[in-house]
Amino acid sequence: MKKILLIFGTRPEAIKMAPLVKEFRKYPEQFETKVCVTAQHRQMLDQVLEFFEVAPDYDLNLMRPGQNLYQLTADIITELKPVLETFRPDYVFVHGDTTTSTVSALASFYAGTCICHIEAGLRTYNKHAPFPEEINRQLTGRMTDIHFAPTAGARANLLSEKVFGQVEITGNTVIDALFFATEKLKNYSDAEIETLKNTVDFSKRIILVTGHRRENFGDGFIHICQALLEIAQNPDVEILYPVHLNPNVQAPVHSLLENVNNIRLIAPLAYPAFVWLMEKSYLILTDSGGIQEEAPSLGKPVLVMRETTERPEAVEAGTVKLVGTDRDKIVSETIRLLQDAQYYADMQKIHNPYGDGRAVQRIVEIIKNHHKI
Repeated sequence: MKKILLIFGTRPEAIKMAPLVKEFRKYPEQFETKVCVTAQHRQMLDQVLEFFEVAPDYDLNLMRPGQNLYQLTADIITELKPVLETFRPDYVFVHGDTTTSTVSALASFYAGTCICHIEAGLRTYNKHAPFPEEINRQLTGRMTDIHFAPTAGARANLLSEKVFGQVEITGNTVIDALFFATEKLKNYSDAEIETLKNTVDFSKRIILVTGHRRENFGDGFIHICQALLEIAQNPDVEILYPVHLNPNVQAPVHSLLENVNNIRLIAPLAYPAFVWLMEKSYLILTDSGGIQEEAPSLGKPVLVMRETTERPEAVEAGTVKLVGTDRDKIVSETIRLLQDAQYYADMQKIHNPYGDGRAVQRIVEIIKNHHKI
């Protein structure tokens, strides 16, 4: 029997790893599957675990008020040591580009464990954007034994870097998660969804906004807010903005957008309510990576408020457009999508380069047939 340990700590990781946990646990005769959470994010992580019905076997509970990358890095590697020594996994799975992912890979390397990287190979080749995620991904890639690349482009990046181990194209597990969520939401409701139903004017076209990237702190968020003020002059739209809890986001957003008639600033939403709202939205403005992957499967055009993206496939497919934090570009592209029906329809085409919802099945099948050296 192969011993599997999946390690994650943030909401995005949990969303993309939960379907893989559930798939491994379908085969108890072949895999002993355990989950370790660092709780790099606490509340947002727990909401996802509850929705996907995944209970961690090890909870390091590391989130601290005002935590920084230095202390978090030290805490993760220290606290993982007894987990790795006790369970002695054959395979450790990490995801993406977080501090949890990279430090867990390092700890697993020290433990001599086979490291599997989900969503491997995404690159901007700009070490400052996204920060620290770009370097996290590259460092994790250097330690990985089995790279599960979501796209051919990601695989090409890894091969050009001459990484160790094998590289497999599987699609992105976020699509598996999205399909699970949309199906569950057909017979699911909670307080957040009911509040949205009762307070948002869905007779208007809903523009959903998210933003949290460090590289946009300061002038970037000011320009984004100025653009939203201009867009809000259109009385036929309602802008809904779940505001990230980081003070660097809260301060400019609330100072510039508070009390504007058709801009609603709300608390961050749990995953099910957010997926529900994405489905109800007309278009999405974001600097998030995951939304770039999810929205095409929902037929929602996305304007990405970043200068670069490690997910170029959706840009090439035409479902996503980079606008950066340029106020004029954000406004002009949004207005065009509101006014030009053909332009909207062209971006709305459901063509998702990130997967078909069967990524976790491919990953588990690869591990079933893998023989450790």
